[in-house]
Amino acid sequence: MNYIKPTKFSYLPSFLMPLDVLGLFECDPFGNSLLLRRMIIGIVGWLTYSRYTIVNRIQIEGTEHLENLPVNNVLFLSNHQTYFADVIAFFQIFCAVKWGFKNTLLPPMYLLGPRARQYYVAAAETMNKGLLPRILSQAGALTIERSWRADGRDVKREVDTSATDKIAQALAHGWVVSFPQGTTKSYAPVRKGTGHLVKNLDPIVIPVVINGFRRAFDKKGLRFKKRNTLLTVRFKAPLQISPDDTVDDIVAKVRHAIEQDAPEWVK
Repeated sequence: MNYIKPTKFSYLPSFLMPLDVLGLFECDPFGNSLLLRRMIIGIVGWLTYSRYTIVNRIQIEGTEHLENLPVNNVLFLSNHQTYFADVIAFFQIFCAVKWGFKNTLLPPMYLLGPRARQYYVAAAETMNKGLLPRILSQAGALTIERSWRADGRDVKREVDTSATDKIAQALAHGWVVSFPQGTTKSYAPVRKGTGHLVKNLDPIVIPVVINGFRRAFDKKGLRFKKRNTLLTVRFKAPLQISPDDTVDDIVAKVRHAIEQDAPEWVK
């Protein structure tokens, strides 16, 4: 991974940017206010905090792998179980790590100063359905048009070529969470687009394995399905990617790292 200086954007002219010491006028590469994002992440964090610590129990492992990461060019690749509960948990953990917390969300004081340079990849159709998804998209969603699935059905359409550009801009600015299977179904294949992304952009890749979210929440991750469920989030050491690795090699490494190699009974 080559060092990439973090990008910085503001609504102010460049000569006035140094005066904005509180970051009140800072924005992301797409023109969205980071102040508004901090407010949304903080509010959503407070509203959902009990879901992970009281109604259910969250067990976090491996945040030592996050402590010394740069502020940008870090790609988190995880298996996927719900549309929103997974991402909200990640954002809670990222904010806690920023405040120096290790493998815990207790106490929630980190929500007083949330981390804003964080993004997540999401299907455009999901983020456009209803008011709440639209609000959550303001917390850092990188919306893409999936070429293989739409409205719960398998489809075949042109690849969204703007997706890589969006993710590249987001990585230059901060951290990005992506679900390389592109679905909440267990043992679904890792998309080759993830392999191309890693090979072309050369980010630090942090594999993440989650469990329990599918049992605790509905598919959207907004309603409870089973309370008092153990939710686990395990961050692994950065994935070792060689310049000689092919796209297929990277896909295989990612699939294994997020523990989505299909067992014999699935095959």
